[in-house]
Amino acid sequence: MNGRSRADIKPGAHVLVVRKEDQRSGKLTEGTVKDILTKSAVHTHGIKVRLANGVVGRVKEIVG
Repeated sequence: MNGRSRADIKPGAHVLVVRKEDQRSGKLTEGTVKDILTKSAVHTHGIKVRLANGVVGRVKEIVG
């Protein structure tokens, strides 16, 4: 699943995100969702989340 729909992402979900500074390279960071930061239901670039380790990025893939 891609990370464009807020309804698909729940705290505790295992995801791959791209951080702002990694957008050019496309490097993905793996982690567990702590907070959902995007308020809208959908976002074309991915829903912005904060991971349990403090990393903020846009969800590119939901792993589990």
